[in-house]
Amino acid sequence: MAAPTACSLIATDLDGTLLRGDDTLSDRSRAALARVARAGARHLVVTGRPAPRVRPLLADLGSTGLAVCGQGAQVYDAGADRLLWSVTLDRELAETALGKIEAEVGEVYAAVDQDGVDGLTLIEPGYLMPHPTLPAVRVGRRGDLWDRPITKVLLRHPDLSDDALAAAARSVAGSLATVTMSGPGTVELQPCGVTKATGLALAADHLGLGPQHTVAFGDMPNDIPMFDWAAHGVAMANAHPELKAVADEVTASNEDDGVAVVLERLFGGAVVPAPRRGVDQYAPKTLSIEP
Repeated sequence: MAAPTACSLIATDLDGTLLRGDDTLSDRSRAALARVARAGARHLVVTGRPAPRVRPLLADLGSTGLAVCGQGAQVYDAGADRLLWSVTLDRELAETALGKIEAEVGEVYAAVDQDGVDGLTLIEPGYLMPHPTLPAVRVGRRGDLWDRPITKVLLRHPDLSDDALAAAARSVAGSLATVTMSGPGTVELQPCGVTKATGLALAADHLGLGPQHTVAFGDMPNDIPMFDWAAHGVAMANAHPELKAVADEVTASNEDDGVAVVLERLFGGAVVPAPRRGVDQYAPKTLSIEP
């Protein structure tokens, strides 16, 4: 086996990053991922979607490897169809956090992702799924959300922006749960200390790889911990300004195959330009790979 390189592990977010707005993967992106595989590198999906919502995509890709799901709360083995690691959000803490948030900003609408490879996404009355192509089960009342162990709570507010809701949630519930913003209409509560970097580090270690081998792609603030962990972070043109500020480079948008643009350069033997990150304490990095 060839020695690991700075491009041995490619970690990609899904929504707003690898996938187009209609939840499809372009032919160009498929070809770029095939090039990664032929070079002996590994591709890891690192997504906020729970394992059951990722399984069809992995099957479509023919992937039998690992995936990091649920904002890092799950490491899923596609070949064995089982979770190698999973952490749940205490349901009493989740209810308490929701109460504190609503006391601060008024009524919010909530949904949950249940734990397990067959867990459901449950949504209470009034909650609208940000991705209508993803399946969800509507329950009659909020209390029904807590019937089984969960990995996270998803929140929507009828008036506040995602940034404002996330800031308010952190201010009153940050000691009870990790608050993330993972996409339009998607503010989430997950177990304290759990981020995409948590799951990515576990999956990479399982593969015998580390941050020095990893190039990560993302588009939202929930990808910041992953960028901080990886050797090189690539933000999409459509990315949130907070992520662009800490990225090593910005590629084209998800609609314009931005992930493929970088992978074609990396796995064509080119050298990655090393612009400085958005804040001075992040040193520039240069990555290369042999053709």
